[in-house]
Amino acid sequence: MKNNLFSPIEEDYTENSLFMLLVYRYQQAIFAREIILSTLLQNRLKAIASSPLKSLLGDVQRGIEKESLRIRANGLLAKTPHPVTLGSALSHPKITTDYSEALLEFITGVHGNIDDCLAELDQIQRFVYSQLNDELLWTSSMPCVLEGDQNIPVAQYGSSNVAKMKTVYRLGLGHRYGRLMQTIAGIHYNFSLPDSFWQLYQQQEADQGSLQDFKTTHYFKLIRNFRRYSWLLVYLFGASPSVCQTFLKGRDHHLQTLVEGTLGMPYGTSLRMGDLGYQSSAQEHLNVSYNSLEQYTASLLSALTCSHPDYEKTGLKQNGEYQQLNTSLLQIENEFYSSIRPKRVIHSGETPLQALSEKGVEYIEVRCLDVNPYLPLGINAEQIRFIDSFLLFCLLQDSPEMDLDEDQRAAQNLTAVVERGRDPELQLTRNTSQCSFKDYAAELMAGIEQVAELMDQADDDKLHSEAVAAQRAKLHNSELTPSAQILKQLSDNQQAYFKFAMQQARQCAADYSEQGLSTAEQAEFSALAKQSWQDQKAIEAADQLSFEQYLA
Repeated sequence: MKNNLFSPIEEDYTENSLFMLLVYRYQQAIFAREIILSTLLQNRLKAIASSPLKSLLGDVQRGIEKESLRIRANGLLAKTPHPVTLGSALSHPKITTDYSEALLEFITGVHGNIDDCLAELDQIQRFVYSQLNDELLWTSSMPCVLEGDQNIPVAQYGSSNVAKMKTVYRLGLGHRYGRLMQTIAGIHYNFSLPDSFWQLYQQQEADQGSLQDFKTTHYFKLIRNFRRYSWLLVYLFGASPSVCQTFLKGRDHHLQTLVEGTLGMPYGTSLRMGDLGYQSSAQEHLNVSYNSLEQYTASLLSALTCSHPDYEKTGLKQNGEYQQLNTSLLQIENEFYSSIRPKRVIHSGETPLQALSEKGVEYIEVRCLDVNPYLPLGINAEQIRFIDSFLLFCLLQDSPEMDLDEDQRAAQNLTAVVERGRDPELQLTRNTSQCSFKDYAAELMAGIEQVAELMDQADDDKLHSEAVAAQRAKLHNSELTPSAQILKQLSDNQQAYFKFAMQQARQCAADYSEQGLSTAEQAEFSALAKQSWQDQKAIEAADQLSFEQYLA
């Protein structure tokens, strides 16, 4: 037998050596598969580079949803109602609340231009700051000093059925996971490509089906690769390596004391994405498949319709008041927490799952991004350009279906980076073998760089390539990551997380107070707020059913 890449040296096999040969062959098969995947990506990139499709890479559509806690001047959670001057949290198109009454959420429209998207987010934030009086916005993902579950107000939306449903859902979350979870903030990034892109890409892939089916299939391919590789985003942009000890008071945890009053992990990146968030033993065996729209909706539908013993014990009502929407494993689809979701705009009378099932995927929502306390908006253009390049890489790279074992390995990789992402000895699982974090990340970065170069050609600049280069530098020097910068500041100054985050919140408020909105912009937001209250009243007046009938 010849000695080559796919052949061991020995020609004589004992039973043991035969076993070793089989293992060797298996490893080589994996190696060959990786070469094939790389070749497929290269072929797609070459085809795009020589076709009109290249010019459409610059037409990415995006929107941002940013969460921020309202806090009092002393750094404690605000217990005041949602400010009236901000508008109705139920019906305002740009300013709402998420889980807690104190957790504001700012929503931009859909933008083809990154600067326009950030400018709208900046406008929203400036208006909010102008209406807060003596309150501040917390500028970090992990919350301020907390005083226990019962001191965290649940979001309120009015007296309509849809408003009651939103509040009862949040009450249910509190019973299931604790209200402390309702104070964690993040950034959700919505991403899509226009039909003009999908039409040409469908031709390039020689697909003969409907355009919507093609889009849905390939958005799910993107999602599967995202789940394989999202740990890279957590390493690069994770900004929650520590937390105030009040968040974990009375709870079991494995965090270390970093400085007085502060818990974390020395090599941690994003505690928000670990087991401090919306995790429960009830969901441990919930296996949601992303291999197709049909499998995705079927697995979620099962969780929405199967009652769970733990939630049956809580009961649907206490003293005649609803405590949760139902006793199912999931009250609604959004209770299933994932780092990425397939989405489409829903209309009155539709549920998210129904809309997806009937009409297909319209866009995807990235949910693993921390709020960067060093950035006024929590995110910037450079980060967005990298994320766009990363998501297009996930779309164009081949994406085989994931079985349960691979899905678990992907989850283990994510957990490893959440807890030890900057550990120079960190090993991740690549397919079924171990490899160093840096080697794996460098291989991904090489593919992302090629996508970024094509996007730069579409935009006639080098901004995407520069964004990727800035992130590649973090692979060589982990001290450049936000998580490392935060921990270094805490350590150098022997500063508690609360004091650090409070300092950032005050600085951001001071910066925004120096330059408010123009008179015209202020008037526009005030008009939106007034209209939103009118819209809420119209919704309340239109109700014809009792809440029980509405839920049914």
